[in-house]
Amino acid sequence: MTQPAWTQIPLEADERTMLMAFLTFYRNEFIERARGLDVEQLQVPLTESGLTLGRLLTHMAFVEQIWFAIRLDGEEPQPPFAELDFDADEDAEMTLSHGMTFDEAVAPLLSAIEDADRRIAASDSLDRRTERTNRDGEHWSLRWILVHMIEEYARHCGHADLIRESIDGNTAD
Repeated sequence: MTQPAWTQIPLEADERTMLMAFLTFYRNEFIERARGLDVEQLQVPLTESGLTLGRLLTHMAFVEQIWFAIRLDGEEPQPPFAELDFDADEDAEMTLSHGMTFDEAVAPLLSAIEDADRRIAASDSLDRRTERTNRDGEHWSLRWILVHMIEEYARHCGHADLIRESIDGNTAD
């Protein structure tokens, strides 16, 4: 379970290579925003919403699992998310991070990324449709999922930038 290797984003490449390069870039940028923080710093919120870097780490692990294992391949949730009670706490995947060190909070994310990358590599086409459907009975394509995941990470990188800067002045250059 290791962080995805840093890659240069090519200026020209086939669609899959380009999408994976951007996804890998944003995954790494996101993880770096929390690296080096202690347990207390990982729980520092920037706003009244309570959003913290620790909460974002476990949230993105769950998001990776939802899109690739659950929706794309039709599997059931896996630990640590399978045991969470979302009826009692709708943000349970975020609450999970409370009291975790960086290594503890990032471990489920790195595991989910490895699993997702394996599933992506096993898919022979970006047109592959998900096993599970949305509420309207429609399927997503793998292409749609990859673009969505890039958007999800890019948005949360912005949140993470602001939170990290408020903690120790660190600005990701």
